[in-house]
Amino acid sequence: MSAISQDKIRFGMIGAGNIGATHLKVLTQLEDVEVRAITDVVAPSAQALAAEHGIGRVYATVEELLGDEQIDAVVIGVPNKWHAPLAIQAMRHGKHVVLEKPMAINVQDAKEIVRVQRETGRVLMIPHQMRWEWLNMQVKEQVASGALGHIYNAKAGWFRRKGIPGWGTWFTRKELSGGGPLIDIGVHLLDVALHLMGSPKPVSVFGSTYAEFGPKKRGIGTWGKPNWDGVYDVEDLATALIKMEDGSTLSLEVSWAVHSDTSNATFIDLMGSEAGVSIRGKKGKLLFEQEDRAQEREFVAPEQDEGARTRLHRHFLECVREGKQPLTSAMTGLTNNLILEAIYESSRTGREVRLDWSGI
Repeated sequence: MSAISQDKIRFGMIGAGNIGATHLKVLTQLEDVEVRAITDVVAPSAQALAAEHGIGRVYATVEELLGDEQIDAVVIGVPNKWHAPLAIQAMRHGKHVVLEKPMAINVQDAKEIVRVQRETGRVLMIPHQMRWEWLNMQVKEQVASGALGHIYNAKAGWFRRKGIPGWGTWFTRKELSGGGPLIDIGVHLLDVALHLMGSPKPVSVFGSTYAEFGPKKRGIGTWGKPNWDGVYDVEDLATALIKMEDGSTLSLEVSWAVHSDTSNATFIDLMGSEAGVSIRGKKGKLLFEQEDRAQEREFVAPEQDEGARTRLHRHFLECVREGKQPLTSAMTGLTNNLILEAIYESSRTGREVRLDWSGI
């Protein structure tokens, strides 16, 4: 990978929706970043965000933005269907890429992203901010030190009680989104759980998905504006068991809507031979045995924390400057896509599905 040594990395924004605005809030606070341009198919959205953040150029099309030779990197924050084609187009135009999750809506597209990334040598990073939360970073330090021993089983999930986003929009239309909560929020828990487990290679999946709320127009959340004349053909809950090459297992459960106590919306349990970790929301404990007695120690937040999204963007900038692979690379994105697609296939067929690692 080629490195960049100039003072500022110049960004272009592709997508002026909620997630684009979230990235902009961070990027505009970093001294070694210049946000040069923005584009969106909804021109007024791009113009409004440009005015809010002092962005000098609003391009009418993605092609115009990618043709700007002064842009080094792009952030892609658009509906899932266009993640892969835009990322591939950007890399072939010589741009480094921050590509929103999921990396693609199917394995075929994800493998093509991996091939093009290798071909072009561009830096491509999936901004899974949960890896950069202070708590998960402290847990990872314990795992890396060997404190947990062999992690043989893990559980992870994210339950929303009433959180279906944008009913009837691209969020709930499989053709555009790839799926429901599994591919939307489940991918975050899947990614961070595999990371904390030490990135074992997944080999098979058994899973089921359910749609008990969305088709009845219930369980509606506050993210996005509903289109009641639209389509809902995705799940609102998914559950799966993932088996690894080393024999370890990960169970995953996620929902947009469910009749359950969701006061601790996210959870991760790591079960190791020497110790374990239990995470509930923003609190976590290290669990171990000492002198034949059960012990536990809470993880403590740092006094000053710049935030996960700031850390992940600093990491991306470091990778661009030094020409190295990011922590959440295209291969981690492919791993997630392989598992997600296998869960949907397992639910459809009722059978365990082996992951296909060929062709990369």
